Amino acid sequence: MTYDEILKEARTCIGQYCKACPVCNGKACKNQIPGPGAKGVGDTAIRNYDKWQEIRVNMDTICAGGNVDTSLELFGKTFRFPFFAGPVGAVNLHYGDKYNDQSYNDVLVSACADAGIAALTGDGVDANVMKFACEAIKKADGMGIPTIKPWNLDTIREKMELVKEAGAFAAAMDVDAAGLPFLKNMTPPAGSKSVEELHEIVTMNDVPFIVKGVMTVKGALKAVEAGADAIVVSNHGGRVLDQCPATVEVLPEVVDAVKGKMKIFVDGGIRSGTDVFKALALGADGVLICRPFVTAVFGGGTEGVRTYIEKIGAELADTMEMCGARSLGEITRDMVRM
Repeated sequence: MTYDEILKEARTCIGQYCKACPVCNGKACKNQIPGPGAKGVGDTAIRNYDKWQEIRVNMDTICAGGNVDTSLELFGKTFRFPFFAGPVGAVNLHYGDKYNDQSYNDVLVSACADAGIAALTGDGVDANVMKFACEAIKKADGMGIPTIKPWNLDTIREKMELVKEAGAFAAAMDVDAAGLPFLKNMTPPAGSKSVEELHEIVTMNDVPFIVKGVMTVKGALKAVEAGADAIVVSNHGGRVLDQCPATVEVLPEVVDAVKGKMKIFVDGGIRSGTDVFKALALGADGVLICRPFVTAVFGGGTEGVRTYIEKIGAELADTMEMCGARSLGEITRDMVRM
């Protein structure tokens, strides 16, 4: 199955909002929620994509030859590639009724695990979203990362029990989801978290904890103070606030400020293996890609996910080879031009 075939099939079943565009750049769906767009005009999602394209890679083929190693060591595990599937919840609401949260996670989590990477899974107002995600992760021997919304602390404790039962190797919270419309006016309240609250959440489980939704140096240092093991530089795919900078615009300064005290991931508009290379060159340890994995599931199920992973992985390996990096550790900032 080719990627073009995946896109063609996805367009027949992915619902009324997502267009399964040849390049997922935020333009066709920019202001649609429900759907993959934003609660505002959607300019942040578009900026995410555009700013990655402005960065160029520095080709250098005067170097030693040999096989390229794209593997990543993270939290005691080895992954084939340094990119992961991003979290999605309420799949049938946003993307159509071919899949629900149970069937979507069953496909995505297992396909990613079989291909040598991991999927982050989503959460939602419906408790079954998190339940089904954790069940899929348990069936994959814990090879997945449940992502909890920033509910009140009692609700988070309940969700953390599901994480434990799943045997997940890490857990996450997308604190940037505080800006989603469906979290407003919740009872008990959900939303932003203080450093003290975040520290309590980090220590609820004994697995590495990832804070997703950091867009400033100040925020990154707060996550360090809270004891998080990793952050994701993310503006929630541009869904929660217009006029934000692109993630790539803040990534280098966050990396420089954190100084290796935690792992750093980045998402938002990353659409090729070359984009993954750029993120690593700017200091990220790994990358999340979200919307295109939805298209891969709807367009090809397990085979679609496998095809997409191999596509991005091959592009990354080719870029590494052409820029003189034989391993992820050899990718440096001078290999890209801002």
